[in-house]
Amino acid sequence: MPTNARTTASIVSDALDHITAGYVFPERTAEIDKALRARLAAGEYDGLSGPDLCTTVTTQLEEICGDRHLRLLWRDEPQSLAPADADQGRAEFLALLRSENQGIRRIEWLDGNIGHLDIRLIADAAEGGRAIGAAMELIAHTRALILDLRECRGGAPNGAALWCSYFFPDDQVHLNDIYDRATDSLRQYWTVSHLPAPRYLDRPVYVLTSAATFSGGEDVAYTLQAHGRAVIIGETTRGGAHPTTPSPVTEHITVTVPTARTINAVTGTNWEGVGVTPDRAAPAEQALEAAVADLEKREA
Repeated sequence: MPTNARTTASIVSDALDHITAGYVFPERTAEIDKALRARLAAGEYDGLSGPDLCTTVTTQLEEICGDRHLRLLWRDEPQSLAPADADQGRAEFLALLRSENQGIRRIEWLDGNIGHLDIRLIADAAEGGRAIGAAMELIAHTRALILDLRECRGGAPNGAALWCSYFFPDDQVHLNDIYDRATDSLRQYWTVSHLPAPRYLDRPVYVLTSAATFSGGEDVAYTLQAHGRAVIIGETTRGGAHPTTPSPVTEHITVTVPTARTINAVTGTNWEGVGVTPDRAAPAEQALEAAVADLEKREA
C-alpha cells in the first residue's frame, strides 16, 4: 500500500538520523540530509509504496555520494525494531556460510592441469579456514589457477585476507586496512603466517569478475590486482567497499549505513562506487574461456 506523507516523513527522517550518526564519512552527512529533506518537502515520495520508497531513496543516495552500501531495504517479513545485535548478525552470517559450504561452490581440474575454484561467498577465516585450505589443497599441483568470483556476493574481510594469503610467500605482505568510525580505529590486514594447505606461488593466477561481483569478492580481486599477483578477466565489478551496519527503521524497512571503509595498502584507496576494473575485459559468460586463452597465449 502507498505510504502517507506523515509515515514517509518519519521513515526518511529516522533513516537520516542513522546516517548522520554512523556514516563513515561524517563530512558528507549534511549534504545527504539536505538533499533528501528537499526531495521530501517537494513531495517526491508522496504515494510511494514501501518497496518503491526504498528503491527511490537508495537510488538517490547513490547519486549523492556514490556509495553502494548506503541503502534503504524493504523486507516482506516483519522484523524486530530492537537495535541490531552484532552477535546475532554474526551468528546468522556463519549459519549462512555453513549452509553454502563456506562459499565454495565448485572445485574443478580443467584440461591442461588448470585449477578452477568457483567462490560464491567469502567465508569467515576462523570457521571457513579448513574449507578454504581443503580447496587449495586440491588445486595445489596445478600449473595455473582460475579463481572464479563472478557470482561472489560478499563476505568477511578476514576471509578475504586468508584467501589472498595463499598467493604470497609469507606473512610480510600488508594487504589493506579497515577504518572504523565508531571507535576511530584502524585494523590492519596482513598475509597469514600459517596456512593449512600449501601456498600457491610462482604460477599464474586469474580472477574472473562480473557486474555482480560485490564487497568481499571485490576485496580479493582488488587486492590481488593491486599487488600484481593476479590477472583480472571479465567485467567491472559492482563497487562496494564499505562494511555496513543495518538498523531497522520500521518493521519492514532497514537502513544500511557504511560505518567503516577499506584502505588498500598499495593504492591508498578502494573500489567503492567504481568497482574493480579488469585487466582484460570480457563478457562475464565468456570470462573463463578468455582466461584459458590468455594463459595459452602467455605460455606459447
